[in-house]
Amino acid sequence: MNTSPLLVGVVQLNSELLALESNLSTHADWIRTAQSESLELLLFPELSLTGYQLGRRTPEAAMRADDERLKSLARIAPNMTVVVGFVEQASPGEYYNAVAYLRQGEIAAVYRKINLPTYGGLEEGKWYHPGEELVQVECKPNWTANTLICADLWNPALVHCAMLRRPELLLAPVNSASAIVSDEFSNENNWQTNVSFYAMLYGVPVLMANRYGAEGDAWFWGGSRILGPRGEVLAQAEDRECLISAELDLNSIAAARFDHPAIRDANTLLIQRLLNQS
Repeated sequence: MNTSPLLVGVVQLNSELLALESNLSTHADWIRTAQSESLELLLFPELSLTGYQLGRRTPEAAMRADDERLKSLARIAPNMTVVVGFVEQASPGEYYNAVAYLRQGEIAAVYRKINLPTYGGLEEGKWYHPGEELVQVECKPNWTANTLICADLWNPALVHCAMLRRPELLLAPVNSASAIVSDEFSNENNWQTNVSFYAMLYGVPVLMANRYGAEGDAWFWGGSRILGPRGEVLAQAEDRECLISAELDLNSIAAARFDHPAIRDANTLLIQRLLNQS
């Protein structure tokens, strides 16, 4: 079996609200930088092409999944898997907070955010349709990835369902702003707990990509990181726009899952029966 390592990267940047052309150009620059470092997978934050607080202007930022602008990004580094955040227009008036997997010059897959937050300063349920399917994508032989977008990771059942598919990677593009939930809920501390817990529990490397910078009154605090399969920090972004990277290997994932076989012992049939009783 091919057990070659995977070189991964996370871009921490501050997208401009509704400035698609400028954001596309910035993405292209970061993709070229990652290509020069021989990275094989590159993750951008949630809604990286559009900015976050779109509100009633959401339709202005939307593009279809086969948009030529996405294909142009894919052609820059065809052998790299690049995951970008965008607003997908599926039909007139139907919009999704989504990510596109770009590979081999094409859009290989699209994942639509399932858990749309409508609490604190978050209003996504007002503007987007919820996704209904998990998506698993092969990034390289023996390396598959599942993406869960921001609030998806605060629904443990979604993470569990994704991990039952046994991906080698969990990708976590987020748009986390300080105090956007409440003054008492620390996004900075709680996100660190969230992603390190899932990495440790399931023996899965986690790539978390957050924004860094201001958008209106919101401050996106950064904290992007790459975690190994025991929850250890392999790379962490400084307080600025930057690219971080790490090398992952299958042997360390196998060892972590052998030591703590959470997926093996999930007992899905029992859980289904208990859920049906609730």
